[in-house]
Amino acid sequence: MVSCSISPISALTAVASVLVMATTTSEAFSSQKLTTVPRTVPRFMSTTEEGKTQITAESSSQPNFDATNDLPSIPFLTKSIESDWKSNPNSGDVAILGEDAGVFDIQKEEWGELGERGWFTFSAAVATIMTAVVVLWVYPATGYSDDFLHWIEGFTGGNPHLVTLFFGILFPIVHSGLASARPYGEQIVGARTWRVIFAFPSLCLAYSWITYFISHAHDGLQFYDLSHNPTAHTVAWTVNFLSFFFLYPSVFNLKEVAAVEPPTLHLWETGIIRITRHPQFIGQSMWSAAHLAMVGTSFTALTMALLVGHHAFACWNGDRRYRDKFGDELWTTVVKERTSIVPFQAVLEGRQVLPKDFYKELLRGPYFVIAVGTLGAYLAHPYMQGGAALAKNTGWVPGGIIG
Repeated sequence: MVSCSISPISALTAVASVLVMATTTSEAFSSQKLTTVPRTVPRFMSTTEEGKTQITAESSSQPNFDATNDLPSIPFLTKSIESDWKSNPNSGDVAILGEDAGVFDIQKEEWGELGERGWFTFSAAVATIMTAVVVLWVYPATGYSDDFLHWIEGFTGGNPHLVTLFFGILFPIVHSGLASARPYGEQIVGARTWRVIFAFPSLCLAYSWITYFISHAHDGLQFYDLSHNPTAHTVAWTVNFLSFFFLYPSVFNLKEVAAVEPPTLHLWETGIIRITRHPQFIGQSMWSAAHLAMVGTSFTALTMALLVGHHAFACWNGDRRYRDKFGDELWTTVVKERTSIVPFQAVLEGRQVLPKDFYKELLRGPYFVIAVGTLGAYLAHPYMQGGAALAKNTGWVPGGIIG
């Protein structure tokens, strides 16, 4: 989102989208145009002896779970409405092989006890890791974010362009590197532990880059400044709002993101995923273009280029990881030939068929949460500005809780 004064402050939310779920988003692919398959023959993925994943037909239908609570069931908002292709086997719509994204039914959710796979454990897990980030990294007296930035400014001579360039190189190496090492790391420490190992350094580095970006958004050469232009602000606000529906398409299994449930490599095929198989790249490009249109400085331009470049690399890396997971044949016939990175390209070329009631795949609770969260982030801009200013004015406090 864009503020009237320092619009790039919404980097807090956009870069945060790179943090916890870049793996899930880069693992999401759009639906494929397939020969019509009766919905009475559901599909599931299994692993062969060679370690490749194959998609086969299952003889029984997928399980249905009864409600576990008495919370109100509100169509679209708290309970997803199934599309015709799913609820009506004879609808004639093209079947999918992967998973239906954003399906949610509040009556099937449980709060649970601590240690169980419920929302209580999820809340405790998120609170724990965020507390660790604050104590070990954010708070100057106990954390090391200020020490890290002081070290970077030391060998860059305090040049903001070199500092953000260093962040723009280091963050993808750490973030994408740990994501790529996931198959090996999970074999050693397990899926849940590896998710924590992946998330913690990503969160720490992102915090440092975000606060530095907010504080230096107007540094460097000033080509133009439209942050106070109402028309430019409205256009940028609209583009930014829409970009978040691309940035957050795959973070629907929040319990997996927090490692409450074992993280799984998902093959999403519905919702925004039908439009592009790498929606985070598209969303980040939209977000960056809108912010650069507002604040035209050389520092902002470099930072936006680094963000988009990282996501462009994630497109290649995500495709590579899926090819390694599923094998060349399945990757070529089911994914590459029937999807597109460019939005709507596969649809226009006839390789992707949108259901007649496609809107049902978008009018779902998770997308509503995205809309509310995006508006909340916009309203929180003054607090983001204040937090970044506090971090900058506090300066370097040597050492931390460890010593």
